[in-house]
Order: sequence, then C-alpha cells, then structure tokens
Amino acid sequence: MILSGSASQALAAELAAELGEPLASVEYERFPDGELLASAPDVADADPDRAVVVASTVSSDAHLELLQLQDAAREWGASEVVTVLPYMGYARQDDAFEAGHPVSARAVARAISSGTDRVLTVAPHEDAVCDFFEVPAESVDAAGRLADPLPADLADPVFLSPDEGAVDLAETVRDSYGAGELDYFEKTRLSGSEVELSPSDADVAGRDVVVADDIIATGSTMAGAVGILREKGAGRVFVTCVHPMLASNAVTKLSRAGVEAIYATDTIERPVSEVSVASALAEKL
Repeated sequence: MILSGSASQALAAELAAELGEPLASVEYERFPDGELLASAPDVADADPDRAVVVASTVSSDAHLELLQLQDAAREWGASEVVTVLPYMGYARQDDAFEAGHPVSARAVARAISSGTDRVLTVAPHEDAVCDFFEVPAESVDAAGRLADPLPADLADPVFLSPDEGAVDLAETVRDSYGAGELDYFEKTRLSGSEVELSPSDADVAGRDVVVADDIIATGSTMAGAVGILREKGAGRVFVTCVHPMLASNAVTKLSRAGVEAIYATDTIERPVSEVSVASALAEKL
C-alpha cells in the first residue's frame, strides 16, 4: 500500500503504478485550533506486509503529515513501514552553523526514524545525511533523468554546474545526454544570502548550455550564472535541477535572465516537473 503526503500526490500515484501496488485514499484535515490530521481511513483491509509512505517534506506541515501517516500505517498493522522522502527538508542544515545551533538534518532524521523501518531519499544535499537516520537509509540518484526532456539538437553543448560541488550531477546529465563538454562556475559565498560567481573557462560563445544543479531555491545564484553565460555569447541556455523548490519569484528571475526552459523532476511537484523519479525509486523498493 502506498500512502501519500499532500505534497507528493502525483509522484505517489506514479510510484504505485510502477510497483503495481494499491494507492491509499489519504485525507488531510486541519482542526479549528490549527492542528493537522493526515489519515488513511480505507486501509483496514490492506496488505499488512508493507506500507510505503511517500512525502516530500517541503514544510513543517509536511513533516507532521509524514509522522502521522507512518503512525497510521502502524495502527492498521503494517509489519514494515518504508519512508520515501523525494525531497528531504532541512537536509542542507547538516552542520551546526555556530555554537548552540542544532544540526537540524539530524533532528528531523531522528524523528522520521522513530516511525519507519527504512528510508529512501532522492539526492540529499550530502549523502552523509543518510547517516543521521537511526534505521537503514539510502540516497537515490535520479539526475540522469534530467537529460530526457532536453532537445535532441543541442548545438555543441556545454554542461555546467553552478559550483564544483555539483559537477558530478552535471556530468551525470551530460553522460545521459550522450555528448557535450563539462565545466563549472567558481562560487564564493559572501553571506547567507549573497553569492559571487566567477566565470568559468569554458568557451560558450554560440554554444547551447545546460546548467545543472541539485536544487533551485530562490533562483538568484542560477540567474546570475545564466547572466554570465549570456554576456559570454552563449546560445540557448537550459536549466535543470532535481529539486525545483523555486520559491517566490524564482521562475521570473530565471526567465528574465534569458533561460530557454527549466526542466526538473517531481521530487517537488511544480509545473516544471518534466520527469518523474518514480522508476528510480521503484528499483530500490
């Protein structure tokens, strides 16, 4: 039985179809005092062997829904609960910023561990985040699927990452596409919200460019990268990412910077979620 958090309904349905398992009818309520209730009232006759809870924790409410659905699965007798985190919120807070600060990724991992037997999460900020869980946890790579919606006629393409840390992701997209040069931008963080980008050495003049990253949050860093590419005479610029958070006016920023198209997965369900990670998750389940 597949149980879906409210932020992952389309992906949960896709995963249920991939696995040939039933999709529970999950209800999401909010009481007058603000408390949430996520429940699966139709699972009384469900197979008690396994429940798979699929929930991207994109908000505090989504985290609570996940914990409730885990408990609901136990309540109706599931002998195994598997938790799928297409996007794990707080994963980027994987260290204490200063004395007295929490390691928030560890805190939420411990909470999630209390209600599950196993965890799968797609492309966390660092694979080491999986070590915070107190049950077996595994990172799932879905970056290769970002090549699927790219045009087949890219002109002498260059695949770039916004920093050296994401170059492996850009390489995976390039390899899946089957051709192209690989490079990255030098990125210097000036503050919590300000980043300085240094132009890469790749000659992008007249060439199509694919910029690949694990997550786009505000879009500011990516828009800056695209602006530099435009200044250097790049042809079409495509942006790809695994997790399309795209907060506030991120899409507008990227469009104004001159992005031809944005392609992302459905770990966070957005209009740009052109490819699904369901098959990658199904292989692990």
